Amino acid sequence: MKAERLRPLTASTRLDYLAPGASTRLDRLALARIQRTVKSAPVRFMLWDGFEVPTMMDPAVGTILFKNRTALLAWAWDASLNFGETYMSGAVEIRGDLLMVLEAIYRGWDSSDRRPWWLWEKSNDAHASRENVHHHYDLGNDFYRLWLDREMVYTCAYFPTADATLEAAQIAKMDLVCRKLRLEPGERVIEAGCGWGSLALFMARQYGVAVRAFNISSEQIAYARNRAKEEGLADRVEFVEDDYRHVRGTYDVFVSVGMLEHVGAPDYPTLGRAIDRTLADRGRGLLHFIGRNQPAPINPWIRKRIFPGAYAPTLREVFGQVLEPHAFSVLDVENMRLHYAKTLEHWGQRFNEASCEVATMFDESFVRAWRLYLAGSQASFTTGSLQLFQVLFTRGNNNNLPWTRVSG
Repeated sequence: MKAERLRPLTASTRLDYLAPGASTRLDRLALARIQRTVKSAPVRFMLWDGFEVPTMMDPAVGTILFKNRTALLAWAWDASLNFGETYMSGAVEIRGDLLMVLEAIYRGWDSSDRRPWWLWEKSNDAHASRENVHHHYDLGNDFYRLWLDREMVYTCAYFPTADATLEAAQIAKMDLVCRKLRLEPGERVIEAGCGWGSLALFMARQYGVAVRAFNISSEQIAYARNRAKEEGLADRVEFVEDDYRHVRGTYDVFVSVGMLEHVGAPDYPTLGRAIDRTLADRGRGLLHFIGRNQPAPINPWIRKRIFPGAYAPTLREVFGQVLEPHAFSVLDVENMRLHYAKTLEHWGQRFNEASCEVATMFDESFVRAWRLYLAGSQASFTTGSLQLFQVLFTRGNNNNLPWTRVSG
């Protein structure tokens, strides 16, 4: 099913304007059922007429208010999907700190409530990948410029200290990637999924390498090419508007930061083959990606509204389907999930400060959806639902290896 773009609210979707009347016994039973799915969470649940199911865990961090029966029944039917749908439409209101409520919900969620495995993943072929990227990344550079850092980096930053600025942390992340890869002047680098081009330009400028960077977002590629020209790096950085499946040539380094989440598990062998055919005999690579400790699908609302085709893998899935078939040796694994939580904290603050401009560009439902997405992502990292892995690897027969581990 093609993911749905965020659209302006219509009379049929503005559920908060419907008058449901007094709650019934069935309404209250449905509310109690919803509350039991997160019974250990210190969160109150309330109906439109003031009926409340109090939390057993005091003090409460917030209240979830259902404004009408349609929203209530939607949650009872499929809370994983309709939490986001009803919050986005305004039919559900969260009273209290949004992040704290989401953290409480995530910690209290009944993990046995799993979606059937056959609903998890479908192959992201070249056409689907392009559609998925267009859905999320081609919302407009002006939108992302409102809340990203100056370098326009839309991946996890690295904070040398907790009080580092987002700008400094993104530079530190790019430098950490380069140091882990031990880049040398004159080396050839292939980058799969380059975003707005910041890492490719950083590698060329600071480490003297030649970079060929792939991306299928037309807006991002246009931005990156213009920046390379302005900075006098167009002769060392080539930005290619194409899919990672089509990479060719031989390179010393393969790097992918923030793309693996969009590949999809069925296509991991395809990615592994792309790495294998491009990496030199003594080459090395780095994969930076959102992952999980146990296999699970991405939240269905996130897949529908924000990141269609996304999947956060376990290390075992990446090792077994991307690296092991080609006898790559894993040199280092680092989990930086708290750094991603901190990154999202910065993004959320900047997004909220720019929310009036975002509403002018789109509408209020878009603002609510992205506010929920950013806060929910932060909560996923702080509660351990999501991880952020950096995996460094090389050819299995390469002995030209460092004796010491790169540290922050």
